[in-house]
Amino acid sequence: MTTTADTAAAVPTASERSGRRATIVALTVIAGTVMIPLDVTVVAIALARLSEETGASLPVIQWVSTGYTLALATVIPAAAWAMGRYGARGVFLGAIGVFTAGSLLVACSWDAGSLIAFRVVQGLGGGFVMPAAMTLALRAAPEGERGRVMSLLGLPILVGPVLGPPLGGWLLDNLSWRWMFLVNLPVGLLAIWLARRNLPKLPGDRSVGLDQRGLLLLAPAMALLVLGTSLADGSLVTVGVLLPVVAGLILLVGFARHSLRARHPLLKVRLLGNRLTGGGALVLVLFVGGYFSTLLLVPLYFQVARGESATTAGLLMVPQAVLAGLSIQVSGRLVDRVPALRVIGTGIALAAAGYGGFALMLGAETSYWVLVPFLMLGTTGAGATMLPTITMATRHLADADIPSGSTTINVLNQLSTSLVTAAVAVVLAAALASRLPALADGGIGDLQALPAAARLAAAPQVSDAVQVAMLLPVGLMLASLVVAVGVFRSAGR
Repeated sequence: MTTTADTAAAVPTASERSGRRATIVALTVIAGTVMIPLDVTVVAIALARLSEETGASLPVIQWVSTGYTLALATVIPAAAWAMGRYGARGVFLGAIGVFTAGSLLVACSWDAGSLIAFRVVQGLGGGFVMPAAMTLALRAAPEGERGRVMSLLGLPILVGPVLGPPLGGWLLDNLSWRWMFLVNLPVGLLAIWLARRNLPKLPGDRSVGLDQRGLLLLAPAMALLVLGTSLADGSLVTVGVLLPVVAGLILLVGFARHSLRARHPLLKVRLLGNRLTGGGALVLVLFVGGYFSTLLLVPLYFQVARGESATTAGLLMVPQAVLAGLSIQVSGRLVDRVPALRVIGTGIALAAAGYGGFALMLGAETSYWVLVPFLMLGTTGAGATMLPTITMATRHLADADIPSGSTTINVLNQLSTSLVTAAVAVVLAAALASRLPALADGGIGDLQALPAAARLAAAPQVSDAVQVAMLLPVGLMLASLVVAVGVFRSAGR
């Protein structure tokens, strides 16, 4: 006989219903966000093939990546305003629609010019996706479950860049470069269908005005900083690099001053004055820059120093993706239950130990059984760091401040990734030039063009250069640990 207590136990509580709704929202937006990091890394390994098939030079075809990144960085600042005016659900649907349509256009492109132009269309959609996804997930989750929900949302961010290379290599080797973009179509259409069905309708306010001065300061600042760092080919001290970077920094400072004074700013920079939000953002700036810059160095080591194909290099990184995914899930739940520093501090320490150990053991003939476990340790630490830190930085924000907070974090992470990756590329180029003077004028790209025998002969020097360049990412991770101790030492869950 069923008792009243049994019946009550079978009926979900309001908290349980809220948690389930938040899980559904997170899983729904993942269907859309997974395309963004995958697309970036898949395209990165295809530039040489695109150059060959379009007849464009490598510097020209590089704009397939640069143009996309510029477009993405330029529109991110407007995400908070767009969500305020049209609602996060509407922005997410529109962004996925633009990205998916852009993917189809890229797949149908007929020359380098059309390819680059349609990649810009993709970037215009992609820039709105992650801020809208974070806002939807954070608003749907009860405060005590934001870590768990963010752990789900973080899977594409960390796992996508690791799975992208093997997927891209397989598509290039077995089908065509056009399929790297055509695969986005079913995913995008599925994401739109799920979003229309599952995402809550958060009403926008059509009376919300656009901070035009703020947009005219921040959007060009983002574009100039990304452009300048993308042009850093072997040196940061050139007119082509310094001019846009300095101009971008001046505009960024101008935006910060304007935001603090404006009544309705584009982004609420004042939120960074909150200890957890501002401190968490600084931890992320240091750690994210360090972590994502390793994604330049590790595949290059496998492909150039060890002569592996893009597909094999990607497969060597698959174990990292598995552990990163597991780490994200565990740490996301832990940060809701234990003091934040235990989770985040442990994550940073593991990441620094993993990538530091990888750097110390690098050599032209070091066994993969030695190197890959260090990389697995590193991505395990990254999984336990990034999403828990975002959770702590946004957990105590009011619903009205979440769009601005999530967009600000995305802006800072984008800038950090661009600046640090450029700096690491410069350090790597300088280290290579000192060890392989014959390649000093041609830069890193000439390594890929070396005959197999010459590349094998240069492997010890390339390994040494990668080892030197790895010091910067590891140093930034250690710096983020110092900041995290100061910020989260007295913070609870």
